[in-house]
Parts: sequence; structure tokens; C-alpha cells
Amino acid sequence: MSLAELVAVLYGRILRYNPAEPGMEDRDRVVLSKGHCGPALYAALALKNFFPLEWLKTLNANGTRLPGHCNMRETPGIDMSTGSLGQGASLAAGIALGMKIKNLSARAYLILGDGECDEGQVWEMALFAAQRGLDNLVGFVDWNHQQLDGDTDAVCSLGSLEEKFKAFGWHACTVPGHDVEAIYDAVLETREQRERPSMIVLDTVKGRGWSLTEGKPNIHHISISAEQAEEARKEIGGRIDALARECE
Repeated sequence: MSLAELVAVLYGRILRYNPAEPGMEDRDRVVLSKGHCGPALYAALALKNFFPLEWLKTLNANGTRLPGHCNMRETPGIDMSTGSLGQGASLAAGIALGMKIKNLSARAYLILGDGECDEGQVWEMALFAAQRGLDNLVGFVDWNHQQLDGDTDAVCSLGSLEEKFKAFGWHACTVPGHDVEAIYDAVLETREQRERPSMIVLDTVKGRGWSLTEGKPNIHHISISAEQAEEARKEIGGRIDALARECE
């Protein structure tokens, strides 16, 4: 839920893709390194006709094509299997390097969790990507201030993620992570970068959109009833309708 706006911007205004040909070579790639956030990605892929909306009802069920962590062998439109935190970072850098070797104009978009940035592998990738001048690699950190074991600063404070990536040789900025125009403008700015990768830190709220979860502790993974799901749909739908009226 903290990634909803980012995913909307990517699949609505940024990415080059073709649902009828998910594996086309010159497509942009998305690597959701925090693979447990797959449902956000599945929603976008379904809305963009990579697979039927009805599949969403099978999330995590036996025999599903939509497992809890993203699996490129199961789900059309998933570019890389992820879930073991930190590994998606290296995979995205490898994809970006491969596209440069092939002289493709496509770009690789990496999505990291803030707690995931505790992993040393993320920073090994940061060194590698800067060394290789991977200006076709754009990363995002979902800085929602919580991880499995609690508040990110309490578990292992990383200080300023923006300044850290700058120190590793990246173009980096921090934007309000629920502001679609701010996200869009930040992505456009990355296209002006030459010979260095980019990282956009998204200041977000975990569980955003539903009062039961928004900013609450201990919601990394929860089960809800059908009644609660309906309550969430109504509340989130009401917010969307109100926003639409403001934009008219």
C-alpha cells in the first residue's frame, strides 16, 4: 500500500512494455526486490491486461499464478523472481549492465525496502553500479519507516539514504512518496543523468489508505476477514473519489 503511487506512475506514465508480448527484448524491466510487496505489482499488471483481473482472487492460494513473492516463471509481466532481500539489487544492476552490452535503450527500475537496505548486498551493488556508470538503472527506496521487527531507525538506523547513495556515486533525491507528480518529475530528472545510476527515496507511510493499517505497528503481514476487506475497499475508494473531485 505504501507503493501504490509509485506503481501507478511507473505503469501509467513511465514504462515501455507490451502486455501482449511480456518478454519483448526492448521493454523496460521492473525488479521488485522487496518481493513480498508483490500484490501491489499484481494489481497494476492485471489492470494493464497482463492477465485477467480474476487471478487477483487467487493470491497465495494453492495452484495460484500469483504467489506471495514475485516469480517470473508463474506471473506474466514479472521480470525477475525476488524475495530474498538484497538479491534483487544485484539482479537489477546485472540487467542494466546486460542491456548496455546489448545497446538497448531500455531501463531497469529497482524497488527496495528501507529495512532491506540493512543488507550489505545492497551497498555492494551500489558500488558496482556507480563503477560501471549504469545510467540506465533507476532505483527507489520505499522509506515507510518500518520493517518486520519494528521501526527502521530502532532496528538499524541508516541515517540519510539520499546522502549515502550520493556518497556511493549515485544521483539521489528524496520526494513525498504518495505524490504522483513529485515521483514523475523525479523519474524524468533521472533521464538527464549520464554515467551514473539514480536512486529516488520515497518518503511513505506503511499501510497507507486504510485506517486499520496506516502508520500502525506490527502490520508487516496480517490476515483480514472478508468484512474487513470490504471496509478497506470502501474507505480507500472514498479517498480516491474525493481526490478525483479535487482534480476536476
